[in-house]
Amino acid sequence: MKRVSKSISGIVFAILPVLTPLAVTGRAGAATWNAAAGAQSSDQGKQALAFLSNELWIHAGDSIHWTFGTGELHTVSFLTPGQIRPPLFDQNGNFVGCPGSTPDNSSFDGSRCVSSAPSTSGQGYTVKFPLPGNFKLVCLVHSRMTGRIHVFDPAIQLPHNQAFYDQQAVRNSNELLSEASRLNGLGNSEAEQTSPYGVTAGVSSIAANGGGSQTVAVMRFLGETIVIHVGDTVEWTNLSTPVFHTVTFGHEPANLMPASGNVRIDPDGVRHADLSSPNDSINSGFLGVPNQETVGSPQYPLEFTRFRVTFKTSGVFNYICGLHDVVGMKGTVIVHP
Repeated sequence: MKRVSKSISGIVFAILPVLTPLAVTGRAGAATWNAAAGAQSSDQGKQALAFLSNELWIHAGDSIHWTFGTGELHTVSFLTPGQIRPPLFDQNGNFVGCPGSTPDNSSFDGSRCVSSAPSTSGQGYTVKFPLPGNFKLVCLVHSRMTGRIHVFDPAIQLPHNQAFYDQQAVRNSNELLSEASRLNGLGNSEAEQTSPYGVTAGVSSIAANGGGSQTVAVMRFLGETIVIHVGDTVEWTNLSTPVFHTVTFGHEPANLMPASGNVRIDPDGVRHADLSSPNDSINSGFLGVPNQETVGSPQYPLEFTRFRVTFKTSGVFNYICGLHDVVGMKGTVIVHP
């Protein structure tokens, strides 16, 4: 996922960082455990938006080192009880976080929030846990990506070792990414039901376990190359929740969230634009469904889940998801006379 201001058949094996064995320096020096933030398929099109493992038992004084393993952004964040979840970026494109990110090797005991910066493959972040407690782990990029850390007094025996978590992480990521393969067929079927020229703009599903929420997402346009004639209309549908996507032709705006000025609203509430040249620029704005309705919260307005474009001339029209083109979410519309 980019900044907002720039705004298979069979088993799919996860691309996971190598998790080194538990490094124990003695109880006086405590231990460092290893986990991962995210996993992906080799082409980056299938993303496991999950902490792997997303539930760990450690001792007070221990640390956990998370390795970021995907082209998709994630954060490792611990908010304080009752803290309002911050947006990822402000209107100027600056990371909001706690506010801001806190340094690597920061300590968290529930009294002050701690967060990495949004990070991708090859980066890492370590958090120390000085006091016993049970703490919620979240990703500020993805609302349905959570975990929990149980910090015991050093006198209490831990239920698992590092090898257990390593095996669990691989198994869990394989399960999530295999689910993404099934979603490919579902996404194509749903798109065909809504429009004769339909493209699915991403598809996802939410899973849960004892540690919290996990999301698996196909970050691809299903039907990424479509052939039509002049005057035809293509309709994109985002089947992902809570993952947002855009349909962006031409120049990519600094802020991807709103639709561009040349987009109108159809009678059924769907955004619609016309393209008269492959050089024209339009942006759908964010497409998707955020968190589900919540008791005690104001009624959300109707979401934008679809986007239509009518092509007025022939040519080759290339487009991207402005949020996820970095992981290969791109498409083409070929328009014949």
